Amino acid sequence: MPVETREISVIGKEDCGIVNITEIVSEKAQKSKIRNGTITIFCIGSTGAITTMEFESNLSKDVAETLDKLIPLNKDYHHHETWGDYNGGSHLRSLLIGPSLTVPVVEKRLTLGIWQQIVYINFDRTEKVRKIVLQIIGEF
Repeated sequence: MPVETREISVIGKEDCGIVNITEIVSEKAQKSKIRNGTITIFCIGSTGAITTMEFESNLSKDVAETLDKLIPLNKDYHHHETWGDYNGGSHLRSLLIGPSLTVPVVEKRLTLGIWQQIVYINFDRTEKVRKIVLQIIGEF
């Protein structure tokens, strides 16, 4: 089965910076030779995540506020003793959401709902430039 791999870079603001990457991922799927299959979107790094959501500013605030309640960044995590970088909460948030997402591709189009966008979320305590791997698998 044919496989195509692409890489993109995304800049995410610190402490729950959410970036809509739907358009970039969609363009890569449309330019692919693969017509039908799946695309996996994978964040390289242990303090970022990939998921879907309705990308709008108030929901983005809700996500950040909810994660602050579940996994506060200012708590003293054991991880801080290892590296001294004080991003233990960032790692835990990434574990909760996950580093990847797989989306069906039908006739070179992503199969997403009307309000469903693909987002990268930076949970680290500093702004990050992240590499994201896109792997498209399927048939021509």
